[in-house]
Amino acid sequence: MIIKRTRAYRLLLAATLCASLPVAGNAQETRASPVTVTTVREQDIYRALHLTGTVTAARTARLSAATSGLVSIINVDAGSQVEAGQLLLELDPELAQLQLDSANAQVEQASTALADARRRLEEARRLAPQRSIAESVVRDIEAEVAGDEAALHQAQADAGYRQGILSRHQLRAPFAGVVSTKLTESGEWVNPGQPVLELVALEEVRLDFSVSEDYLADIHPGAPVQFSLDSDPGRVYRGRVATVVPVTDPNARTFLLRVVAKDPGKNMLPGMSVRANLELATGRRGLAVPRDAILRFPDGRVVVWTVETSAEGSVARERPVTIGLSFDAMVEIREGLQDGAAIVVEGNETLQDGQRVLTSDAHKGG
Repeated sequence: MIIKRTRAYRLLLAATLCASLPVAGNAQETRASPVTVTTVREQDIYRALHLTGTVTAARTARLSAATSGLVSIINVDAGSQVEAGQLLLELDPELAQLQLDSANAQVEQASTALADARRRLEEARRLAPQRSIAESVVRDIEAEVAGDEAALHQAQADAGYRQGILSRHQLRAPFAGVVSTKLTESGEWVNPGQPVLELVALEEVRLDFSVSEDYLADIHPGAPVQFSLDSDPGRVYRGRVATVVPVTDPNARTFLLRVVAKDPGKNMLPGMSVRANLELATGRRGLAVPRDAILRFPDGRVVVWTVETSAEGSVARERPVTIGLSFDAMVEIREGLQDGAAIVVEGNETLQDGQRVLTSDAHKGG
């Protein structure tokens, strides 16, 4: 009786297992992972160049007085905003003013002497036809007039020179900007060529980068550049290559690349650190996929998941690939894919080969 019950129990258990197997298989078949796909297309291949540089001012000047003297007035300090022509510094003008006054007096004296000589010459020329005065006297007065004219010109030139010296006791801003450094104080004696203030223009800035000489032949003026400030890395600016200085640093083997921003804004100030991305054309076309489609494994494998669609549905397939250059969030595929293949860009982290997937198209430009 016990043996019969045991056989019956075993038959019932086997029947239950057989009934349950098709159900489990159907559940596995209907389990589809949602993924986002895009289509591989051939496109131009670029080489990305990442640069670190500095914002510089187009105009920077270390200002100095044009004559020697004692600093009497300083109207600005470091950080002062100034306009073109604004008075920045003044030297003590007392001695220069006295010299100018003396020169002006010499001008007046020479002018009076010339006027008297011309009056006497005119009278002598009226008396000469009547033989009331000797011809030699007339010629002497003419020579005196010429000498007085030369003396007046000399006095006027000296007065102009003294006026120029006096005006050079004032230092005015050659352009609008900000005083970045103050190098003197009231009461100090300064000489021509000695820097007293440093002025930096803020309205026109540019970006300077040191670039390896390996890229010199590939960078051309006008090439588009994207960059961001280290102080505001979330904002992306656009610019263009303004000039390439093909004189390399013999020690670092680099050359100067200068970039001009299209819309620099007021937050871009000289001295700030900047990072830029420059895409260099390679002159060839090839397949490229979004960076999110690439999976790298510790053993060195690089794979892309493709989607194959049939009447039974869509399944994922693992494709080992050989990659090339990276640019603009894209990666070049040199081997392993064909043009027009559907690849997974989202949801590819946990896929298994042959797994059913539920696909949706990626947004354009994503």
